[in-house]
Amino acid sequence: MTDHEAELRRRLERLSLKEKVGLLTGAGFWTLRPAEKIGLAPLVLSDGPSGVRGTTWDERDHSLLFPCPTALAATWDPDAAFEAGRLNGAQARDKGVHVQLAPTVNLHRTPLGGRHFENYSEDPLLTSRIAAGFVRGVQSAGVAATVKHFVGNDSETARMSYDALIDDRTLRELYLRPFEETVRHAGAWAVMAAYNQVNGVTMTEHRELITGLLKGEWGFDGVVVSDWTALRSTVPAAEAGMDLEMPGLPTSPWRDNLVRAVREGEVAEELIDDKVLRLLRLAARVGALDGLPGPPPVTTPPDARRRLRDLASLGMVLLRNDGTLPLRADTRVALIGPNAVRFAAQGGGSAHVEPAHVVTPAEGLRRALGGDAQITVHAGVHPHGRLAPPPLALMTDPETGEPGARADYLDADGGLLLSEHRRAATLRFLGEGAPMATRQIVLRTRFTPDRDGVHSFAATGIGDFEFRVGTDVTSLTLVPEGEDAVESLMKPPEHRVTAELPAGTPVPVELRHTFAYPPLVLTFGIGYREPHLSEDAELAAAVEAARFAGAAIVVVGTNDEVESEGYDRTTLALPGRQDELVAAVAAVNPRTVVVVNAGAPVLMPWRNEVAAILWSWLPGQEGGDAIAGVLTGLAEPGGRLPTTFPVTETGVLSPVPGPDGTLEYAEGTAIGYRYYAPEDVAYPFGHGLGYTTWEYESVTASGPGGTAEVTVRNTGDRAGREVVQCYASAPSLPLRLAGFAVADAAPGETVTVTVPLDERLTGPYRLHAGRSIADLRLATEIRQGTRGLLRRRAPGERSLR
Repeated sequence: MTDHEAELRRRLERLSLKEKVGLLTGAGFWTLRPAEKIGLAPLVLSDGPSGVRGTTWDERDHSLLFPCPTALAATWDPDAAFEAGRLNGAQARDKGVHVQLAPTVNLHRTPLGGRHFENYSEDPLLTSRIAAGFVRGVQSAGVAATVKHFVGNDSETARMSYDALIDDRTLRELYLRPFEETVRHAGAWAVMAAYNQVNGVTMTEHRELITGLLKGEWGFDGVVVSDWTALRSTVPAAEAGMDLEMPGLPTSPWRDNLVRAVREGEVAEELIDDKVLRLLRLAARVGALDGLPGPPPVTTPPDARRRLRDLASLGMVLLRNDGTLPLRADTRVALIGPNAVRFAAQGGGSAHVEPAHVVTPAEGLRRALGGDAQITVHAGVHPHGRLAPPPLALMTDPETGEPGARADYLDADGGLLLSEHRRAATLRFLGEGAPMATRQIVLRTRFTPDRDGVHSFAATGIGDFEFRVGTDVTSLTLVPEGEDAVESLMKPPEHRVTAELPAGTPVPVELRHTFAYPPLVLTFGIGYREPHLSEDAELAAAVEAARFAGAAIVVVGTNDEVESEGYDRTTLALPGRQDELVAAVAAVNPRTVVVVNAGAPVLMPWRNEVAAILWSWLPGQEGGDAIAGVLTGLAEPGGRLPTTFPVTETGVLSPVPGPDGTLEYAEGTAIGYRYYAPEDVAYPFGHGLGYTTWEYESVTASGPGGTAEVTVRNTGDRAGREVVQCYASAPSLPLRLAGFAVADAAPGETVTVTVPLDERLTGPYRLHAGRSIADLRLATEIRQGTRGLLRRRAPGERSLR
């Protein structure tokens, strides 16, 4: 509760029923309605798991692009999570955003989950502590964190409707725990209800979970907001405990319908008052209520880019190293791989932001190795299914001559509503950005090739188009490949054309898109690919470059075509011929280092054939510098795996609901390291190497739910960072993560770290300490307490089925 409850109630009493209900549905896609008579300003919400995008999806509106949330969890450091959250909050304040839609705390139930990169971990304790640190950081800046997606929203396939069948123990022990921790211990100010059902009830109508558990048992005093369009009913959603419907569409099931339901006695007005009071409490917390003190000023610090680079380095995981890393400064490098050329800094979906610049691995290596470094670059293979946007340097606005393109917005009669310069050839609209009367958008540029040959262009989007390259004009209709609107936004179909063009001669390129409704959720644009070798020839050239290099750095991975909101992955294999490329390079160069640029596990059949493997995740805008820093030893690879990497995809849990629309969590609590047999694990939970060595000297513990003291010594010749991990076991239960802490030590230094233990684990049990779940060095017995490790339902605690 705030310190101003009486004042909030006085302001509530000044509102009519219609005014109160009007506050409970968004004014637009990202804003809430103001109420001037009580001093309530319009609140602004923004997507936020990888940075704060703001209210427009526009390449001219830059945001800091953070390492993906799984990379943040790989730090195993709640203080780093707080730092990331605080920096997010500062970005939000600078953009006028009051509510950030993050963190995402759904678990890594399966590595095939399309949104895996946006979630933290497979373990509920690790997820809880990282998420709590992030929430505290965001809210320390006076911005509301929104914990999502409550609950059982662990797959993307049919996410709008599937029914997650989860037993009580599994729900409480695993999937609800991060929500409980962030609400009860971090004090989250908002929670987002998911699209899916849980045990037969749609989450926005799940009274047992929203009112009974979240607001009742946990004492949540903030706002429960719907995922966008997830609220689909009037009375059931209102009585379930939903507080805020987003976005503000004309088809709202609340507004007039909710006013009528109250007047007809279907919904008690006291429920409406509670919802509005929660909204006013949120407004007071973020400084949007006149007459009440707001949070202190916060702004993005001048060293933000350095902080992002450090966060990325802290999360990078060195999976394997035969001594090749760190690289010497005089190493002649063959930089190879599709992700070296087309780097994946982020995944797809609503987490997407527009950074001012993304540092590529080539840029980072040239900086780290010095100006005289010898670096050759080859893609090797072409796994992308879609063309990339054209380089800005090759496009010219036909009106101004500036680098970029011209976008003209026309009404139904062809009248010009707006004409604007754009610095990209892809336009995305998610609620705002185009005039509401727009019925046609024309995107045009003068394209100047920088080489002779056959150039490929693509029209991308959904609907009716006219596509012009030079004098050739094509009329076409593109239809969506899936049913999810976000899938259509991130991965729209494309139509390709080719043109033989000479270098240096400008040609007009124009894409005209006609549609019948306002462009609330829309993406379309122009793709491009320069003249290129065949894939066989490109692979051969890459292998030849590797043959004579001092080290071959192969950057492989996924991209936002593979990892995105809106759809799940169908395989853990790297796209295209990337495995073939790695094997071929390793065969000619024993100093082959593989950098995997992905947010979720991939199969690595070559993992024992290469000198080193660095897992870089989707590392954000400073990723290239962070990768180079770790490869050259300027930075320590500080990360440890927050999820298990399997050997094979055979037997992994499926994210796909059955034909009846149900997704049965039949595995119960056995996900991640609780699920895999040892022989099925390529790299275990908690695994990660560094550039020094460690000896574990002693462990003591104060009892169940207390702390452990673990003493470690840096036995190497350089400073290092160790993630000390504690696990609990008992005859009735396999190993479970019990706590963790970070140790920093100089060469030869001995340090003792205090590890907060999971308060839900009660003795007697055996406590193990070590470097991962598969590398435990010390153990001690916890004998106090009488209850076992399994958490039993407390007296009066309700069943959730």
